Amino acid sequence: MTRISTAPELITRSWPPARLVVVAIVVVIFVAMASETASALRRVTQHQRRHRILQTFRFRGLRGLLWNPMFRPTHNSLVRQNEEVNRLALPRIQDDDELEALKASGELVPIVESDSLKIERALDPSRRYCRPWTRDFVVDLAEVYYRQFHQQIQVNSAVRTVKVQKKLRRHNRNAAPAEGELTSSHLAGITVDLQRRGMSIEQIRFVEHYLFYLNALGLVEPEEERRHWCFHVMVSDHYEDWRQTQTILQRPPAPTPTEDPATAWSAVSLTPVDTTVATAPGSN
Repeated sequence: MTRISTAPELITRSWPPARLVVVAIVVVIFVAMASETASALRRVTQHQRRHRILQTFRFRGLRGLLWNPMFRPTHNSLVRQNEEVNRLALPRIQDDDELEALKASGELVPIVESDSLKIERALDPSRRYCRPWTRDFVVDLAEVYYRQFHQQIQVNSAVRTVKVQKKLRRHNRNAAPAEGELTSSHLAGITVDLQRRGMSIEQIRFVEHYLFYLNALGLVEPEEERRHWCFHVMVSDHYEDWRQTQTILQRPPAPTPTEDPATAWSAVSLTPVDTTVATAPGSN
């Protein structure tokens, strides 16, 4: 019976010993090089992974240092906004029918563009409305801002319905709830979002100081939103009473903050302010 030789046996019989040694050396060198290359690739991959992790932490740390707003969004701020809505007994506007009824009755008034004020183009014209005192606040701030910087301030958002707020929460996890005990104050028409992106540090500080003074008087409840880079400002109806006094007395300049603005709302009673005796925070 004929025996079939294996491949190694054929190579051994046909190749001289010297050639076999050379082949063996080449194979060993090839295996060693392949192993070293694989090891090097693993080291590079691990280094890149560590580098990406370090870069991520450094970037987050840098963002944390750069993001230092005066009015951070907090749960307590949302509570205060809802307390004001409840005090005024304002409805959370459910749908477009309720929205149009409030417009027709004059309870919601239009925000109109001017030399000092512009509106985000993407904002639906049907939602460029708010309560009268909120509109007055926006107009006043825009005029002061324009006199200081000769630039317009921009309204990004105003009144919303529950339906719109629910849609917003689908792609913005930071948006306030549309239903429940604590909801967005936009639903009552007393809040506006003002564009913060694109402002210089000087302009941001100017608006912050302006809001700080009104917050200390219990007239506004502001937040600086990080995701959309805007000033979210809820305005109390007492702003209307305070504003009337400014037609007789010159409005005090916005002071340099000397206390935590988060405590200002609770420290000041929500009653009309007599500016003949009121003093700016931190002043005599």
